[in-house]
Amino acid sequence: MIRHFSFADPGLWHAANLLVGRHGADAPILAGVRAEEMMAGGDTEGWAMWKRIRAAIDELLRTEPREGERLH
Repeated sequence: MIRHFSFADPGLWHAANLLVGRHGADAPILAGVRAEEMMAGGDTEGWAMWKRIRAAIDELLRTEPREGERLH
């Protein structure tokens, strides 16, 4: 059974923040590699978690607003 992770999960953001703090712009690459390692080992839950961490990292590193997004 695959556990579903929410972007509201503080652990997810904590992991993303740690990776960005330690690896900066390389953090998305490292998270992607880790996801691939999980999948290669047959760990679909681990793969899903690292894909969500990667998405959180992308959000943390995003510098441009999305189309239609307002800045406050």
